[in-house]
Amino acid sequence: MKPSFDIPQTMVNNEDKFKDPFFKRFTLRHADEPIKLTDKIQKNYKFPTFYGDVTCAMAICFCSYNRAKDIVQETLGKKVYPVSMLKGRAIVAFSCYEYKNVMNINPYNEIAVAIPILVNQKIKVPVLPMVLKTFKHFGYFIAGMPVTSYENTLRGHKIWSLPKVTHEIEMIHTDEMCTTITKDSDGKEYLTVKVPKKGKKQEFDETGFLYSRHNGKIIRSKTCFKATFNMNTYFSHLFKKDVEGNFIEIGNSKEAEYLNYLDIEPHPFQFRYAEHMNSCFDLPDEYPPSWLKKLND
Repeated sequence: MKPSFDIPQTMVNNEDKFKDPFFKRFTLRHADEPIKLTDKIQKNYKFPTFYGDVTCAMAICFCSYNRAKDIVQETLGKKVYPVSMLKGRAIVAFSCYEYKNVMNINPYNEIAVAIPILVNQKIKVPVLPMVLKTFKHFGYFIAGMPVTSYENTLRGHKIWSLPKVTHEIEMIHTDEMCTTITKDSDGKEYLTVKVPKKGKKQEFDETGFLYSRHNGKIIRSKTCFKATFNMNTYFSHLFKKDVEGNFIEIGNSKEAEYLNYLDIEPHPFQFRYAEHMNSCFDLPDEYPPSWLKKLND
């Protein structure tokens, strides 16, 4: 999908697209005030933002723990750590989305480059927080987030301070593979993610938190999704480093500098692919937990 820099003056009237029972769990509300996108355009969106009929292709990879820590702590500070895996590694997850229906917004494509983290709590047992996601301090840090919609880029900056950038993202489908190609503003490919479409089916109905730094404070925002994923997991890769593969291709563009710095292993530990996923993403916590407030004091 080519990047769109046009921002409609009015919001898209598409609330009839979100009739699935998943969306009935949530009470829509407005932010305290309309979001000012430009000097001439402001919009009073409803939250959480609903996403319906989403295609999602994920590749979950290992990377350097120390380099992931550098990137996470540069934004969130010294009391936030990547989740530790075996052999001095952390995780970086590429989530490629084709958003066909978005509440009040035109469709767009997006890639979230996420690092699982622990906030204000360092657990020295590798892997454990990924297995037991009941850790209350567990969440995700978004290291990069290309998106095809300039309107969504502005929303991401102004509401959450997410590192969104408006670029071309093409999702190419064959019977066997979903290939997502991202190009920078000069048209140069800098990230390709290949995800097998077939695998063992597994139901997901999850709630998680994204952490970012907004207006000088660490904030967390709830994200929920429900889907049936086709899964491929390579458990032996927990104990091996640098397994060969061509599923993740990173170019030399300036936009890829942080990806190259992470020293990402080319064969993912796990693939996930789903169609018709439903999800939502909310405003930052209005009443953050006491431990997060103390971290910001």
